[in-house]
Amino acid sequence: MAKLKITQVRSKIGTKQNHRETLRSLGLKRINDTVIKEDRPEFRGMVHTVRHLVEVEEVD
Repeated sequence: MAKLKITQVRSKIGTKQNHRETLRSLGLKRINDTVIKEDRPEFRGMVHTVRHLVEVEEVD
């Protein structure tokens, strides 16, 4: 199954509360933090919510 490499590239300061909570639930705490998640609809939806704060790559 494919995986997603999610990297936080912008600060969460000044963003909405639900965006900050979404970053925390993805496991991102600071700029340049990177996590690997399975490519599932739940994670795709979270990434879509904070797409202006993160970069996403597909990895095998």
